[in-house]
Amino acid sequence: MSLDVFVNFDGQCRDAVAFYAGVFDTSVASLMTYADNPQTDVVAPQDRDRVLYAAVPVGGHTVMFSDCPYDPTGARYVPGNNIALTFGSADPDEIAEVYGRLADGGQVLMPLGRTFFSEHYAMVRDRFGIIWQLSHAPGDVP
Repeated sequence: MSLDVFVNFDGQCRDAVAFYAGVFDTSVASLMTYADNPQTDVVAPQDRDRVLYAAVPVGGHTVMFSDCPYDPTGARYVPGNNIALTFGSADPDEIAEVYGRLADGGQVLMPLGRTFFSEHYAMVRDRFGIIWQLSHAPGDVP
């Protein structure tokens, strides 16, 4: 089981990742742009170089980062509300149980399902406004 942090940006992710790697004297473990996404061949031109996913190890945990897809209205990115907690488990049933509990009285942002990076993934805003990303992580110890 793991609990980590996911931080979103509006086009500044690459700079932020480099900054935080320097602050914590570590390196960027991975970085993928929207153009690198193997799940789709359709990427908006303004999103191609934006960061879809980046990871930086900090203090035994993984801090994950992403740029929101481009939105000229700015509605997808709200500074201060751009952090999500991420829960990973080797047990897909545990993911489903936690998903159901968090969704009760909350808002499903992405229903539980398969993605290119996880067999069981979901995103939920709980009843208190906290965003959670849930992911089956086979390497985690239950």
